[in-house]
Amino acid sequence: MSTTTVHPPETVAAYLRQLREALAGASPGLIADALADCEDHLRGELSSKPERSEAEVLRSVIDSYGTPDEVAEEYRSVEATITGTGPFPKPVSHGDRHRGFFGVLGDPRAYGALLYMLLSFATGIFYFTWSVTGLALTAALFILIIGIPFALLFIASVRMLSLVEGRIVEGLLGVRMPRRLPPAGPSDDRLGARIKNALLDVRTWSSLFYLVLMLPLGIIYFMCAVLGLSFSLGVAGGALWGLITNQSYFTASGVPWLNHLLHTAPGLILAMVAGGLLFVVLLHLARAVGWLHGRIAETLLIRI
Repeated sequence: MSTTTVHPPETVAAYLRQLREALAGASPGLIADALADCEDHLRGELSSKPERSEAEVLRSVIDSYGTPDEVAEEYRSVEATITGTGPFPKPVSHGDRHRGFFGVLGDPRAYGALLYMLLSFATGIFYFTWSVTGLALTAALFILIIGIPFALLFIASVRMLSLVEGRIVEGLLGVRMPRRLPPAGPSDDRLGARIKNALLDVRTWSSLFYLVLMLPLGIIYFMCAVLGLSFSLGVAGGALWGLITNQSYFTASGVPWLNHLLHTAPGLILAMVAGGLLFVVLLHLARAVGWLHGRIAETLLIRI
């Protein structure tokens, strides 16, 4: 629910603060996009009317653009009509997540998270390589005249990669992430001011940390997904093939009774059921990983 604006804002910072308060309870990604859009619009209005004071421009903008409460309600209304942009767009309700052990088979977020786990190894390697190489070159070139513009380009690339990763997270994990780059802050043509703003922006460093962190996380996610898929589908598929060909390829030499059971039709049926159950367990694990990683992405990549 939106809050009531007590006093009309007279500065851009006050407008954004009231908008943030009016959007309290919304997803961090929505708040980040709303703040970024409004900041760009307000600063554009200020730069186009340099002869007028900030308070005067804000009063005229509010008449046409709306108060923070009105803008917040508009963003909430638009967001309510959007179900998502990825291959698994429909959000999963709270009740759907607790409809029994086998309910995960109908949860698209579980499959999206499993796909994310498989992709995370490749993206983690790329993000880590880009980040470490960029940091090394920035440090090496900083004593030269090209070092400063290179550092700014590297920071811009980190923000762009963070935006791309956010789109992947939203599409596969269903976590609302920013859909545009955050504003660069107050316009200032001075190179020193731009460098200072970039270095003091906590999201520059948290995003860089996220990109580096994706390598160990990606390795863990990928290994869990591959091992889980190989074992569960391998057991179920091998048992099904044994039933079709009437020849079992399972061996349990250390346990004679189990070895005998796996060479009978009932034993192969039990093995196929066990493989299916392992696949369901893997989907539960993937859904848990998706939820956890979504919280990590929200914490490190979203700037509000």
